[in-house]
Amino acid sequence: MADQENNNCGGVRVTRLAKKRAMEAIESQLQPANKKRIVLRELSNNSGSLADQKRKCVSKKMKKSVKQVTMSVKEHELDLEKINDALIDPQLCEAYASDIYDYLSNMEMEVKRRALANYIEKVQKDVSVNMRGVLIDWLVEVAQEYKLLPDTLYLTVSYIDRFLSVNVLNRQRLQLLGVSSMLIASKYEEITPPNTEDFCYITDHTYTKQEIVKMEADVLKTLKFEMGNPTVKTFLRRFTRIAQEDYDTPNLQLEFLSYYLAELSLLEYGCIKFLPSLIAASVTFLSRFILKPESHPWNLDLERLSGYKPSDLKECVEILHDLQSSRRAGNLVAVREKYNQHKFKCVSGLSSPSAIASSFFEDIKRL
Repeated sequence: MADQENNNCGGVRVTRLAKKRAMEAIESQLQPANKKRIVLRELSNNSGSLADQKRKCVSKKMKKSVKQVTMSVKEHELDLEKINDALIDPQLCEAYASDIYDYLSNMEMEVKRRALANYIEKVQKDVSVNMRGVLIDWLVEVAQEYKLLPDTLYLTVSYIDRFLSVNVLNRQRLQLLGVSSMLIASKYEEITPPNTEDFCYITDHTYTKQEIVKMEADVLKTLKFEMGNPTVKTFLRRFTRIAQEDYDTPNLQLEFLSYYLAELSLLEYGCIKFLPSLIAASVTFLSRFILKPESHPWNLDLERLSGYKPSDLKECVEILHDLQSSRRAGNLVAVREKYNQHKFKCVSGLSSPSAIASSFFEDIKRL
């Protein structure tokens, strides 16, 4: 009995000793090896020694540094190597730009999208040139009040002129035509257009909601629902980019001055006869002249892009120059006050020579 107990105790001791030795073996296997830890990202599929991995990391850093320096140098040498515009701003669709603007150029010449150049003399009996100017000047203020896009204003004026080209209107309903046209343009162009009630309010409730809706329907029928025609702003976006190639950095003053002159053209009844692309080209010509009167305001790149020679622009440029110097529409101040703000660099306060040299309208000689 005692022997059996001793054997059992011995068995227990042997079992415990075996377990202890087993645990020590396991713990020894779990001890970390005396090696430097390597981050996974430092390893490649064909990983070599740690020294090789460090050399690769240093090499990559040096290459990255050299690449950054090279890119910095290239940014200062854009005149030596032009970068593809599509890589600068993919939203400008440079790969399709030529086709798009060819399509827009054809569209702007369609008769159904254009107003009669002399509709006030031929069609209207109670609406005058001055009344049209006063209406558009007021609509500029309305567009500012409701923070509407410039495209909305251009479309509004286009709808007004196209409607008046085929419909005789009483002068008491001219403002009604204006707000209804702006309502349509807002619905077409804006993300959150003003409500009909807003236009009732802005006219001091001169017209009811029902009257505005009725006029809206009449305008749409006249337009045959053809509302998306190109405007001066459509072409000016592209011309302005090319016009700034003479500058090392984007020239906001040139851009704002172009927008100012383009909106002034909306006030001038005499500009209706010009295609929007021609007005945009003339605006670019005059903007460059105002900022650099001693330099030729046109070049072969602008001629190729716009399709207009300086001689094609002469009449329109001179009208715009009269508008800018207040020799025309001097009593209409909304556009002038709008662009006299600091956010537009007060471009409406810029002065220019009283006359443009006739030599600037001569055809540019090709080298």
